[in-house]
Amino acid sequence: MSQDTLTATRSASPRRIAALALPALVVLAAEPLYVLVDTAVVGHLGRVPLAALAVGGTVMTLTAWLGTVVAYGTTGRSARRFGAGDRAAAVAEGVQASWLALGVGLLVAVGMQLGGGALARTLAGGTGEVADAAAQWLRIAALGAPGLLLAAAGNGWLRGIQDTRRPLWFVLGPNLLSAVLCPVLVYPVGLGLAGSAVANAIAQTISGGLFAAALVGERIALRPRPRLIRHQLVLSRDLLIRGVAFQASFLSATAVAARFGAASVGAHQIALQLWFFTALVLDALAIAAQSLVGAALGAGDAVGARALARRVALLGGACGVVFAVLIAAGAGVVPGWFSSDPQVREQAMVAWPWFVAMQPLAGVVFALDGVLIGAGDVRYLRNLTVVSALGGFLPAIWLAYGLDLGLGGIWAGLTLFIVLRLAALLLRLRSGGWAVVGAVR
Repeated sequence: MSQDTLTATRSASPRRIAALALPALVVLAAEPLYVLVDTAVVGHLGRVPLAALAVGGTVMTLTAWLGTVVAYGTTGRSARRFGAGDRAAAVAEGVQASWLALGVGLLVAVGMQLGGGALARTLAGGTGEVADAAAQWLRIAALGAPGLLLAAAGNGWLRGIQDTRRPLWFVLGPNLLSAVLCPVLVYPVGLGLAGSAVANAIAQTISGGLFAAALVGERIALRPRPRLIRHQLVLSRDLLIRGVAFQASFLSATAVAARFGAASVGAHQIALQLWFFTALVLDALAIAAQSLVGAALGAGDAVGARALARRVALLGGACGVVFAVLIAAGAGVVPGWFSSDPQVREQAMVAWPWFVAMQPLAGVVFALDGVLIGAGDVRYLRNLTVVSALGGFLPAIWLAYGLDLGLGGIWAGLTLFIVLRLAALLLRLRSGGWAVVGAVR
C-alpha cells in the first residue's frame, strides 16, 4: 500500500477533485469544439461538401467513441496499480492499452482505404456527389485513426496516475494547430474538402505521437503482453455493450420524435444536444472519480473509496442543480438560439420541464458511473444500462408513440431511464460490493 496515495485519496477535497476534473473537461471539449470549427469552414464550400463532412464525420465519431471505451477501461486499471504504489505497473497498463489502440487504429485506417467508398455510399443513400466526396474525406481522415486511438489510450493511463497536465497539452495543442491548418488548407492552398481531412489526420497523428513519446519517456518495457491486453479487452467489451445500449436508445428516441413531425424532432434535437453538453461537463467529474476511486482501492483503502464515492455523488448532484437552475432560467431564450421557427420553440417547451427536472438526478448518475468504472465494476454498469434501456427507456418511448404522447412522452422516458439507473447505482453504492481492494480486480 502507498501511504502517500492513501493520504491523498482520503483527503481528496472538492479542490483536488476539481484539479483533476477541469483539465479533463478541456480535453473532452477540445474535439467537439474543433468539429464546430471544421463544420464552419467546410460549410462555406457549399451544400455537397458539408453533407459529405457530415457523413464522413459520423464514421470518425464512432472511431473516437471506441477510443473513449479504451480510455475509460485503462484509467481504472492504471489507477488501481498507481494506488498500490506501483507506478511502473500503472504505466505498463498504458503500454498494453496503446498496443490495443494502435492495432484497432490501423485496422480502421486500412479498412477505410478498402471499404470507405462502400460505407460512404451506404450512409449517403447511394451514389452521387455527396457519396464520392465523403469517401475521399473518409479515406484521408482515417489515416489519423491510429493517432486518435493512441491519444485515447494515453489519456487513460495518464489519468490513472493522476497526471492531467500532459493530456491537456497533448490534446489541446494539436487541435489548435488543426483549427489553424483547416481553413488554410481548404482555401488558400486550395485543397477544398480534402484539406479538412488532412488537418484532422495531422492533428490526430501528432497527438498520438506525443502520448507515445510520453510512454517511451517512462523507460519501461514496451513489448506487447497478450494476457494484459486480454483483460483490457474484457473491460472494453463491457463498456462497448453499455455504449451500444445508449446509442440504440437515443437513436430510437430520435426516430420516434421524427414520427411526431418536423417541429418535434427539431425541438428534440435542440434539447438532446444541450443534454449531451451538460453530460460532457459532468463526465469530467466522472473521470476524476475514476482516477481517485481506483487509486484508493489499489491502496487497499475501501473506507476512503466509499467516502470519495459519496463526496463525488454530492458534487455531481450539486452541479446538476446548478445546471437545472440555468436551464430553467433560459427556457424562454435558449431554444431561440437554435431555431427561429415558433413551432419548434413551442415543442421545445414541452421537453423543457423534463430536461430541467432530470439534471440533479443525472449529475449523481454520471458521478457514480465514474466511481464504478474506477472500481472496475464495469459488468454491473453494463447489465444495469442494458436492463434500464430495454426495460425502461425503449418501452417508454415507443409507448409514447403508440399513445400519441408527443415529445413530452419521449422525455418522460429519458427521465425514467435516469431514475432507474440512479436507484440501482445507489443500491450498489450502499451494498459496498463494488469496493474490492487490490492492485487489480
